[in-house]
Amino acid sequence: MLGFKQLSWRSVMIPPVMPKPDLTALTGGYRRTPVLQVGADIYCDTALIARRLEAEKATPALFPEGQEFTAATLAQWADSVLFLNAVSLVFQPESMALRFAQVPKEFVQVFSKDRAQLFANGSVSRVPLEQAKSDWPVFMSRLQQQLAREEGEFLLGAAPSLADFAVAHCLWFLRATPVTAPLVDDYPEIRAWLGKVLGVGHGSSSEMSGEDAVRVAREAEPAALPEEALADPNGFQEGQPVTIAAVDYGADPVEGELVFAGAEELILRRSDDRAGVVHVHFPRSGYRIEAR
Repeated sequence: MLGFKQLSWRSVMIPPVMPKPDLTALTGGYRRTPVLQVGADIYCDTALIARRLEAEKATPALFPEGQEFTAATLAQWADSVLFLNAVSLVFQPESMALRFAQVPKEFVQVFSKDRAQLFANGSVSRVPLEQAKSDWPVFMSRLQQQLAREEGEFLLGAAPSLADFAVAHCLWFLRATPVTAPLVDDYPEIRAWLGKVLGVGHGSSSEMSGEDAVRVAREAEPAALPEEALADPNGFQEGQPVTIAAVDYGADPVEGELVFAGAEELILRRSDDRAGVVHVHFPRSGYRIEAR
């Protein structure tokens, strides 16, 4: 998405397993990847990150005019249904044996325990491997049908959209080992489309340490809040102490003061010993908010 928008950015690598002290200093406990930091504003979940990038630079559009609902909905399907099936396929024993062939046994044990914990308190569980294998031809057949339309080379037309990047992420994941790569490469039209999407690249990036990212937050002030009026459906009020957590997996609650509740976005104000005062942004969809 950053490459599509032709944006310059700093890349901060985080540990693959908990603890992730620099990340959670910024997020308050949210552990999923990726996270977008803009000064003292922290955006959680790719769905909301996409909207922040759209606000940063409107064109080219991740949400094409007249197709905003379609792009968001197809991306949501990819981030949930398609991704969970891809995870099941990638984590099958034959694939994992190749992925971790050169990794110390101790790390494999730590990694497996960490990923089990990721699903511990959420509403979803891993898709059984047999079911993922059975469903996969359905998903690929439908994607091929969508790409066969005459409107353009991408899922929604002549240019990529959020839908393309969300679907491509899952298929890129599957191509990581020879065991799962045929699940993508056996479909020539999809393979060609995926090459075009990945060919967009990642924009202009440079490496940055997690410690420096925390320092940037500490030295910055959160941006002005959006000017959107919305009565929260559950009666939550600005200034109220709350927790927000993902519903599906990685459901680690983040505590703070609710400072904004909009149609798409929830914002918590929180203070951290290292990061200072930050605003942590969450999508409304797929997250639960509870009073403290």
